[in-house]
Amino acid sequence: MLQLDKALIHARKAELESTKHALKRHFVGIDKIIDELMDCIQVWYLMPELLKRPVIVNLWGMTGVGKTDLVRQLVKHLHFQDRFAEVELSNIGQTSWSSSVSSVLDDYGFHNGKPCIVLFDEIQRFNTIDSKGEQLPQTKFMDFWELLSDGHLSKKQKDDLDSFLNEYYQRERNAQRRRSKGEKEEDDDSPGYLSTWDAVNLKKALNLDMEVVDMLDITEEEMVSMILTAKRKKVIYEPINHTQTLILISGNLDDAFQMSHQAAEADVDADIFHAFTTKVTLMNIKDALLRKFRPEQVARFGNIHLVYPSLRKQDFHTLIAREIQRVQTDTFERTGIRLVTDVSMNQLIYRNGVFPVQGVRPLFSSVTDILEVNLSRLLLQALSDGIDTIHLSYSEERQAIVARLGEITTVEHPYVGRIDKIRQDNTQASVANISVHESGHAVAYMVLFGLVPLQLQSKVASSYASGFTFPHQLHRTRRTLLDMIKVYLAGGIAEELLFGHLEASTGRENDRERATELAMDYVRRYGFDDEFQATYTIEDYPHRMNTVVTDMDVEKMMMRLVSETKELLGQYVHCLHALSKALTEAGKLETDQVAAIAQQYDVTAEIKPEGHLHIADYAARLREPLVWRGRH
Repeated sequence: MLQLDKALIHARKAELESTKHALKRHFVGIDKIIDELMDCIQVWYLMPELLKRPVIVNLWGMTGVGKTDLVRQLVKHLHFQDRFAEVELSNIGQTSWSSSVSSVLDDYGFHNGKPCIVLFDEIQRFNTIDSKGEQLPQTKFMDFWELLSDGHLSKKQKDDLDSFLNEYYQRERNAQRRRSKGEKEEDDDSPGYLSTWDAVNLKKALNLDMEVVDMLDITEEEMVSMILTAKRKKVIYEPINHTQTLILISGNLDDAFQMSHQAAEADVDADIFHAFTTKVTLMNIKDALLRKFRPEQVARFGNIHLVYPSLRKQDFHTLIAREIQRVQTDTFERTGIRLVTDVSMNQLIYRNGVFPVQGVRPLFSSVTDILEVNLSRLLLQALSDGIDTIHLSYSEERQAIVARLGEITTVEHPYVGRIDKIRQDNTQASVANISVHESGHAVAYMVLFGLVPLQLQSKVASSYASGFTFPHQLHRTRRTLLDMIKVYLAGGIAEELLFGHLEASTGRENDRERATELAMDYVRRYGFDDEFQATYTIEDYPHRMNTVVTDMDVEKMMMRLVSETKELLGQYVHCLHALSKALTEAGKLETDQVAAIAQQYDVTAEIKPEGHLHIADYAARLREPLVWRGRH
């Protein structure tokens, strides 16, 4: 029976708790992920001897949220640096000499059955099926799936222990012949028999706990005894045991995080992205994995999937404050000068450093670009003048970083943030055009769904003038699909109503593509059109349907919805005009400002938070007396 050391378990439990607190101090916005991770590894860390298969934990999220860094910090605080390996399995540009996971782990010395941590990072690059669902030819690292299955790696070749024995017995026979002839024995002053290379190979083959340097001192007789004992026990022929290995799998799954495609967007409210990413579930993750791996392979990932949300505005502000504090501390320790910053510097860094989908990396580089580079220009002057304090602020009116050295000297350095400059480059005429377009989307959205858009903006950081109207999550039904199409069409139609048919811009291109996709899904995928009940989206050749037969129906549907959208916006054209003017002036309107304008023109729309799901109250309807609603 396995004897458990209660004192050791208690000490390990305290170490886990200490590690959890240390990780929460180091990271921002992922406390829930840290709690879940520590719960998942508890048995592995406290009582690894009880495990019959490895613990597998999957970490999924968009770039820059701290997946890899969390693992590295965990390893550091658990003092597992010497029992940790990072492995990238990729189908593209393989440069590693290793062709199997077993050989990689063997190189790290992890084939001894003891607890270790292995991180398989960027696992999405190791896809086994292509975008068409066809299997990819693979020859490398296929034992990865064997490791995930039960933690045992089969030995592909037998360790050549017999060569050690044959050499020994050959020398013994030669020695006996010399003795029989009365010849003098060879004198070897060295007590050791093995070379360093032989010692390393023998240590691996026998899974010995001895250090290589100690093995160099063993005699031939001791070596033979060790080999014979191992051969009798037959342990050396069994699969390599990794049941005490903690396997961490990390990757970016764009198919699960659809907002990841908006990586270049700096103006979408970070809380909106956060709300959408918190709705990503285990099923979304498995669906995304099934687009990259075969079903039996997805099953081997297990069911422990930790999904990182994107960071909130509050998290980014916390990170900025931390980075500024770091710069202040470093400056004082290196120069003795105390740096004081105004909140305007925090705002400048946020506007120019936060790309919600890209995580923390752009933010850190912006702290260097905005704060540290400009500070370096001031430190020399402060040191030369014997000044011990620098106050920094940013003047938006004068577009300059204002530095007060000590209590008297003030220095202004003209500065416009890199992203602010792009925003300012959009001409007033373009902003007015975009404001009408986005207001068209917003008015249609408020009228049809009774909701105020989460964000309405016409001045964004882009190399070309553009804007966006950010909706809530919408439950797809026959009605909402039709209404969503109208919302997409409303932008271009609004331009026609306020600027005239010939002055409408081409900014409708993406909107019409999305609207057409929804219309095709309405007919071909969901069967909401009474004339077409078969599914026309099956891709396997024997089952492929001729989608041409539905094209005319989709075209007629789009024409009808364009007409209905024009009628809708015509009814609320005064609201559209007022909203467009306000958006042109401000460049961005908050939800309460949009709601106030809508209310003036009898448009009723509620303000709902980022995580709100627009869905019919099916539960309440089910409790009502049965009313046969027929086909429609």
